Amino acid sequence: MEFAILLLAFLLMLVGMVGVLIPVLPGLAVVWLVGVITLLWQDLDGVGWGVSAWLTLLLVLGTLATVALPARRGQQAGAPSSTFAATVFGAVVGFFVLPVLGFLLGALAGLLLAERSRLGEWPAARASVGQVLRAYGVGVLVELVIGVVMVGSWLVAVVVRFG
Repeated sequence: MEFAILLLAFLLMLVGMVGVLIPVLPGLAVVWLVGVITLLWQDLDGVGWGVSAWLTLLLVLGTLATVALPARRGQQAGAPSSTFAATVFGAVVGFFVLPVLGFLLGALAGLLLAERSRLGEWPAARASVGQVLRAYGVGVLVELVIGVVMVGSWLVAVVVRFG
């Protein structure tokens, strides 16, 4: 029974990893939640608490990378807070107009329109959006590596307990 639960947990973690690449669900949060729940469910020992703390630290770092890198790049390019607000607004509206995929399309539309308004021309707005998207891509790669480290750490903790 315990093996079946751990196998299911591993499969859910893989689903979370897909969520890192395709931002339909909060990928790292799924990996973290499944990892922490199963580690503490198995036993409330030092290994479970220690690896749970490690997974929490990695979750925070991965989330910061995905949020901070594009925001920093946008700020370096001179984008004001209103540009980021327009991006969030576009994401929310897009999600309700076209669930899931609309979130991404709405965010991009909000960002592009805000940058067009700020810069006054489409080529400059597209270039600015491109810079933010490249920074977001780097953030996703960092988040992916952190997700792999999280799953690997969880696997090591499970093997140490059953080994």
